[in-house]
Amino acid sequence: MNAKAELGAYLRSRRARIKPEETRLGAGYGERRRVPGLRREELAQLAGVSVDYYVRFEQGRTQKVSAGVIDAVADALCLTDPERAHLHDLARAVGRRTSAGPAAQTPSAGQLRLLHAMSDVPAYLVGRRTDLLAWNRLYAELLGPSLATVAPEHRNTAWLAFLDEDVRARYVNWEAKARNAVAYLRRDHGRHPDDPAFAALVAELEHRSPEFRALWAEREVADRITGDYLMWHPAVGELALTFESFRSAADPDISLIAYTAEPGSPSEAALRTLAARCSAGDGPGVGAGEECS
Repeated sequence: MNAKAELGAYLRSRRARIKPEETRLGAGYGERRRVPGLRREELAQLAGVSVDYYVRFEQGRTQKVSAGVIDAVADALCLTDPERAHLHDLARAVGRRTSAGPAAQTPSAGQLRLLHAMSDVPAYLVGRRTDLLAWNRLYAELLGPSLATVAPEHRNTAWLAFLDEDVRARYVNWEAKARNAVAYLRRDHGRHPDDPAFAALVAELEHRSPEFRALWAEREVADRITGDYLMWHPAVGELALTFESFRSAADPDISLIAYTAEPGSPSEAALRTLAARCSAGDGPGVGAGEECS
C-alpha cells in the first residue's frame, strides 16, 4: 500500500471509531447511520476546513498540507501523541517522491561498544521495520537459540514474535507482546510507507499469521518508549522485566532497547544468574559478528 492509500485508510479507520454524539456536534448526530463513526463532512466541520479540502486530503490529492490543518484533523479525531505523529508522517510521505527504499542500516562502532558494555542487562539495537541490528549475549540468552539459527532476513522482532514458536513461548503475556509489536511496526511504517522491504515483511506476516493480520487491520500505533513483559527462561523460570528505549540522535530509526528488573526482586536475581551463564561462556553469542567485551 503506497503513502496515499495508507493515509486514506488510516483516516477512515480513525473516523470510524469516533461517535458523533460524543463530539461538540452534540446529540442527534449519531442517529440513523449505515456505518459507524464520523462522516467526512462532520470531520471537516470539527477541523474547521471545507469538506472539499478534507476529502482531497484524505484521498492524498493535496500535497504540502500545513501542520496546523493536520493538527486540527488530529484534534477532531482525538488522536494520541503517537497517532498524531503517525498522521504527520503519512501526510509528509504523500508529498515525497517514491524511491527504491531507504539505505541499509549499520550500527556505529560506538553503538556496538555501548551495547556490549551492558553485560548485566539484556539489550539490543532495533532499526527500521523493527529489524534486529545487533544484540548482546544476555539478550540472546533471554530470547533463546532462535537468534543464532534463524535466517538473517528474519531477524526482526515482529517476525520472531509471530512466526517463531520458541520466541513466542518466551513471552508469558504474548498477547501484549504481539499487540505492541504490531503497533510499533505500524508506527515505523508511517515513516517509510513506500519501502518495498516493509511491504514484503507485512505481506508475509499477513499471509502466515491470522493473529497478525487481525491486529494489523486495527491500524493502532504506539511509540516504543517503555513497557513491561513477563518472560520465561528454562533455566530460571519467569522474569518480570521493564524495557526502556533510547533513540539514536544520528539515526532516529535506530533505538537501543534495554531490559531491567525491579531491584532486589527475584527477577533481578534471575537476570544475574543468566548473566553469569553468559560470562562463563555457556550462553549464546552476540549479534552482528561482535565479541563480548
